[in-house]
Amino acid sequence: MKLAPFIAGRYLIAKKSHNVINIISAISAIGMAIGTAALIIILSVYNGFDSLIKSMMSNVEPDLLITPSTGKVFIPDDEAFDWIYDQPEVRNMCCILQEDVFISYDGKQGLAQARGVDWIYEEETPLKDHIVNGTFSLHRGDVPLACVGAGLAHEMGINPRFLSGIEVYFPSRTRKISMTNPISSVEFIKVWPSGVFAVNSDIDGKLMILPIEQMRELLEYEEEVSAVEIRLVEGTSTKDLRRIQKEIESRLGEGFDVKDRFRQNESLYKMMKYEKAAIYMILIFVIIIIAFNIFGSLSMLIIEKKSDIETLRSMGAQDSLIRRIFVLEGWMISLTGLAAGLVFGIGFALLQQHFGFIKMPGHFVVQAYPIILSWSDILLTAAGVAIVGWLIALLPAASATARKQA
Repeated sequence: MKLAPFIAGRYLIAKKSHNVINIISAISAIGMAIGTAALIIILSVYNGFDSLIKSMMSNVEPDLLITPSTGKVFIPDDEAFDWIYDQPEVRNMCCILQEDVFISYDGKQGLAQARGVDWIYEEETPLKDHIVNGTFSLHRGDVPLACVGAGLAHEMGINPRFLSGIEVYFPSRTRKISMTNPISSVEFIKVWPSGVFAVNSDIDGKLMILPIEQMRELLEYEEEVSAVEIRLVEGTSTKDLRRIQKEIESRLGEGFDVKDRFRQNESLYKMMKYEKAAIYMILIFVIIIIAFNIFGSLSMLIIEKKSDIETLRSMGAQDSLIRRIFVLEGWMISLTGLAAGLVFGIGFALLQQHFGFIKMPGHFVVQAYPIILSWSDILLTAAGVAIVGWLIALLPAASATARKQA
């Protein structure tokens, strides 16, 4: 039988002469349990929103995006593009021509990001599932149509039910600027709104999708594109995506960049990663503050057990054994709270994940708060709380062997 754990366990459950020690110890364990459960639940909610945002972004962003390394446009007539299209993992390829433009609608003016797309995009885009007004259609006979983001539609007052068209302007690449007639140096097209989509505020506030033919007319191009979007078949593994990406980079050469979703929105994904780390560190700091209750209860217990400490010394106990007894006593309080917090936090997260009993307020893309329970978060939480509890217990335990100075 190991003596230190045995004595520490007896001290934990034994009745103290001062009831306040029991109360502080109980408060410490409850505080650690609440902190642990909060950490599990908040990280799980963050995982849910993180997954939701990535899922929504996938409706706009392709699995892979090919752009020119230099310049804005290129003509995708290389044999490598035919090879890409023939790969079994590739579901479709779409040509994109995108530029920031000036728009006017029913007397209002503003800026927009106009994205010209081909018929493949029009047929297979996941944006069709996010239309909140009208339909996703870019052609009605010979009439060119456009779909706009909800934020842009709200700002400009665009409504697919109205007969007004959207006027799109861009400076001419071929004509010189005339000081006497500036409008002559601006290209102009007109499209009619067919639908409004809602994905997220950053995209909805600026994006307008229209046929690539109209964008080429506006920008005075013939076959040029600014990017080629590649969507892979559903279920393609990350390993296969990386392999295809490297093969495409090898075949296209240094003149092109092949970006996965992370590189397409690198700042967003990095920010989300850093935010999760910041949340974890803030909650661990809160748990450290809670854990100082253990410091107080352990310090009071050491004072109460001075006679026991002297008895152990007279029986030949080393100072290291005495310190270990009180470190284990404090750590047991932490571990008790940790175990209770894990049970509650995991149980709550699983119930919300499967039944969604806590609903989102207002009108949102999901009805209940999204939660994804990650085992890595559970292990990280358990390790963090256990380490905090151990370190806090070390501080008062050192005083248990401090001898009175003569």
